[in-house]
Amino acid sequence: MAAQKSLTVCLPRFSTCYSLSRFCSKLKHLDLTSCVSVTNSSLKGISEGCRNLEYLNLSWCDQITKEGIEALVRGCRGLKALLLRGCTQRITDDGVVQICRGCHRLQALCLSGCSNLTDASLTALGLNCPRLQVLEAARCSHLTDAGFTLLARNCHELEKMDLEECVLITDSTLVQLSIHCPKLQALSLSHCELITDEGILHLSSSTCGHERLRVLELDNCLLVTDASLEHLENCRSLERLELYDCQQVTRAGIKRMRAQLPHVKVHAYFAPVTPPPAVAGSGHRLCRCCVIL
Repeated sequence: MAAQKSLTVCLPRFSTCYSLSRFCSKLKHLDLTSCVSVTNSSLKGISEGCRNLEYLNLSWCDQITKEGIEALVRGCRGLKALLLRGCTQRITDDGVVQICRGCHRLQALCLSGCSNLTDASLTALGLNCPRLQVLEAARCSHLTDAGFTLLARNCHELEKMDLEECVLITDSTLVQLSIHCPKLQALSLSHCELITDEGILHLSSSTCGHERLRVLELDNCLLVTDASLEHLENCRSLERLELYDCQQVTRAGIKRMRAQLPHVKVHAYFAPVTPPPAVAGSGHRLCRCCVIL
């Protein structure tokens, strides 16, 4: 087993993780998604024997706490990707700080659903992980512009960010990303209800907007209007735009934008019009509310 480089494990016991640490010293990729038996002791064993680990997925391993994370980073300092999606109650700012201080090569971090996190986590990322390319922080509702400002000013390699339901952020975050993150390719701002046309203007006018941005998700951004679609005409690499429940965006606005960017897939929702009473002999009337334009 010493030559094993990649492994996906289902429902491991401590003895399984102990065996991995003992016999798989060259292991680089380990996926433990939803392995509910993984504990802090499991991570301690992995950190002691799998010091070449670069990718680790611990999503929905809900017995892990800050102590397990601290044990992990003591041994696995070469981690490039760590996924903690759905570790909703047990991953804290202290745990993220330990990750950032121990894993300076980190390129991808998923914290989606870790709802207790604050700007302290973003500060630790900004100060310790300059190679960061992917950050998933959906539903981390305590994160603010201040944290993302520090992150953007220090992490210039960012390519993908999922900020869905980071409900406190405003156009200020978009201004900082526009200035400092020229490689940004995919950005989710769904349910960020404080984002306005002004923020989209800054994003679309930036280097990343002109040259790199391929995916933008704006579902339920209630202050976004057709003016944002005009701004996005500058984004020549844009491939997909999500606009579900953007109530101030119109079909006409989408049509005008697609005249300039015909290759873009726009996903939007418009409330169906109530059909008139059926006329004898007429065919069935169908309404289409969810449309791909």
